Amino acid sequence: MKHTTNSLSVLPNKTWRGRLRGAALLAVLMALVVPLVQTVSASPGDTFPPVFNIPDGWQPEGIAVGRGSSFYVGSLLNGAVYGGDLRTGEGDIVVPPQVGRIAVGLAVDKRSNAVFVAGGGPALGPIPGSAYVYDAKTGAELAEYPLGGLFVNDVVVTRNAAYFTDSLRPVLYRVPLGPRGQLPDASAVQEIPLGGEFDFDPAAFPNANGIVATPNGKSLIVVNTAFASLYKVDPLTGEATKIDLGGASVPNGDGLVLNGKILYVVQNFLNQIGVVRLDESLTSGVVSDEPLTSADFIIPTTAAKFGSTIYAVNARFGEFTPGVPSPDLEFQVVGVPIP
Repeated sequence: MKHTTNSLSVLPNKTWRGRLRGAALLAVLMALVVPLVQTVSASPGDTFPPVFNIPDGWQPEGIAVGRGSSFYVGSLLNGAVYGGDLRTGEGDIVVPPQVGRIAVGLAVDKRSNAVFVAGGGPALGPIPGSAYVYDAKTGAELAEYPLGGLFVNDVVVTRNAAYFTDSLRPVLYRVPLGPRGQLPDASAVQEIPLGGEFDFDPAAFPNANGIVATPNGKSLIVVNTAFASLYKVDPLTGEATKIDLGGASVPNGDGLVLNGKILYVVQNFLNQIGVVRLDESLTSGVVSDEPLTSADFIIPTTAAKFGSTIYAVNARFGEFTPGVPSPDLEFQVVGVPIP
């Protein structure tokens, strides 16, 4: 099936492939454009396609919504970024394949129209533990931040900074942002230890995974996949408070979406999106016994909200070897309405 005139390519890296180790790689990946700027007034659940394809063989993990009804999906195959319009489900490759890179979690700063990309790391072979920023319209690289991460997994953008998680280190990487999202030099990047009640097991993977922020940017929420736990985190100090779920947990927790005091937790291998109703302090919550589900889910990893719909990307882990082309494998974005 044809989605774009651009063809996908994979980086010939025998060293990387030689280091991929079946079950270990699958465990790693468990953690794991032309934008339209017009104002959107319609509810996406009314007229927007609930399921649409992205390019065959794309090997997606992260999804983000940008200006208007634009969306972006990164590629684990080669670090490319695909962008399109939620109104139609149509799109094209915005950021072409990048030598020696992958794209895991994504976030868009709508002020600067920049796409922030979590770039994985040496847990998958000779891949830098870096972060990348691209122009959402042209695909031009705006910045590269060598974080020294082991597996830079996800990212959230606030008014003052972009925060990246590392699934193999108990830290957050903070990239401070200037007025209107102005990007800093690489020397300004900060490493913030995750402390307090944050759980970390160096022998487990993934630890820190999905991340979201409150609208004012004063609090972050991070999911730890290895411990099936959620944490409220101070963005300046890294002090973490474990969110009391009353004995419940969020197994297979991956990407997060925060809508007011409701937290949506993508639970990849469970093929569902958990719903957690948080209290005002964000330190306790109740896990709903009615998660969001879809017959079209095939191991969704991350999600983004647009209007009254949550859009999740199907990663289809276990059906391909990451980094090795799978040109005949179809991948979809699936929208589920918020009750």
